[in-house]
Amino acid sequence: MTEIAPPRSARAAPPRRVLLLQGPPGRFWSELGDAFAAAGHGVHHVRLATADALFWRGGAGVARHSYRGGIEGWSAWLSAFVERHAITDLLYYSDRLPYHIIAGEMIEARGGAAWAVEFGYLRPDWITLERQGMGAYSRFPDDPATILDLAARHHPGPLDLTPRHSHGFVQEALNEVLFNLANALAFWLYPRFHGAAHYHPLSEYLSWARRLPGAGARGRAADAAIARLAVHDGPVFAVALQLESDRQIRDNAPFDGQREMIAETMASFRAHAPGAARLAFKTHPLDNGLERWPREVARLARDHRLEGRAEVIEGGSLDRLLTLSAGVVATNSTVGLHAIRARRPVVALGRAIYDMAGLTHQGPLDRFWTAPEGPDPKIADAFMRALAGTIQIRGSFYAPDGRREASAEIVRRIGLGIASPGDACRPVPPRLPVRRRSADLQAGAPWCAPG
Repeated sequence: MTEIAPPRSARAAPPRRVLLLQGPPGRFWSELGDAFAAAGHGVHHVRLATADALFWRGGAGVARHSYRGGIEGWSAWLSAFVERHAITDLLYYSDRLPYHIIAGEMIEARGGAAWAVEFGYLRPDWITLERQGMGAYSRFPDDPATILDLAARHHPGPLDLTPRHSHGFVQEALNEVLFNLANALAFWLYPRFHGAAHYHPLSEYLSWARRLPGAGARGRAADAAIARLAVHDGPVFAVALQLESDRQIRDNAPFDGQREMIAETMASFRAHAPGAARLAFKTHPLDNGLERWPREVARLARDHRLEGRAEVIEGGSLDRLLTLSAGVVATNSTVGLHAIRARRPVVALGRAIYDMAGLTHQGPLDRFWTAPEGPDPKIADAFMRALAGTIQIRGSFYAPDGRREASAEIVRRIGLGIASPGDACRPVPPRLPVRRRSADLQAGAPWCAPG
């Protein structure tokens, strides 16, 4: 990989003054704080909830603070904090958390930088470091010419996607459950915290306790279902389900939840897909089972007169399912990127960073069933390389070696001010319509990338 070259003016940049808000559940956030401190930067961490203290294991080089006020007082408190400590950079995980939305807008307005740290677009072992937010709030371009240029300048060679770091899904799920349980069971420590949990933590904990013992059986059933679909005499369309708690569904898509997405997909499929076509709904690996998707999909299939033509697959090989699929329907799941890498046609029903001409079906959903537009191999390859060369970082939130690798690179990039390709461009306004990112960014300033 060709690393992002720092601008000349940034190579002797002074130390930054970094503020960490909520991070991913686990040890990564405190280790990242220590890495910033070890590199000579000033580091502060503000605890908003009990779980922030539970997972924080940072050293003496990080100044720790707590905010126990209500969300209505957060902006004024944080503005005074940022001024008092001369904060230059703000980092957070979950860019649509209300505290983070307020904080990101405030620090950008003051001339600082807000950085969203999230799971990578190029999963499984990449991390995203992007200015302000993802999805509809991303600064990443969506026109082929700019993508080709970014790839040529920042990652001209082949892209190696061989996984380097791994962790079990149980570890990830356990951290999420512990995070929400801590906030629920010890809520009196931060009684006015405005949380983002979609489910009551005890319900989610009990669901996982019931669900884990049956994982093997679900996996075998999924393998059998995929094997049946592989020999089905007709086209199979995969539909990527996300976590119902995923804010990308509500903030970056025209749905209040996935039932609306499923119903819209089924209505279009019933009216326009060939009679021999089938729908295969693939659940997210970390789905907690509370939504009971097999039952819900069966009910909606009856409502749309699709009995026998739609099923749910819980587990099994995503790669095998993509290989046999005639096309993939996604809201904004990273499954869409996996499908593009597999050269399968994709339609995105929400705001997705990969939804652009040359990568996804740009026509209506009704036409996808009979005339899906597949990705252009040249643009698809350039898109992945452009991501890897700019807003993606090798590493992991969970594997120890992956945490070290990612922390070092995040510190390096933010220390040089080169973390995102759109740093000097106009910010994306909230609720920017799909497929208008590049046009809006270029309306007042040319597209820019570090280098």
